[in-house]
Amino acid sequence: MSETAEARLKRMRMRSWRRGTKEMDMILGPFSDERLASLDAPTLDMYDRLLEENDQDLYPWVSGVQPCPAQYRALLAQIGEFARARHTPHS
Repeated sequence: MSETAEARLKRMRMRSWRRGTKEMDMILGPFSDERLASLDAPTLDMYDRLLEENDQDLYPWVSGVQPCPAQYRALLAQIGEFARARHTPHS
């Protein structure tokens, strides 16, 4: 039996909020809540693969401390921009 679109989004949101580190919970959780439903199918597939990555690799990629693998570059840029916008004080 194949996973429904609704079940997939729910699973991906849960995995985004329940990472190995609090930092990645706070980056991927809000992103998944606000953006997953609007992502196209190829980007959702990429995000699902990204969730398989280790947080000790993900955080340096998202924060720009280390270069990320080419296949994740556009998605991680989007996630990083989202996270920075949420944590930048607005005047």
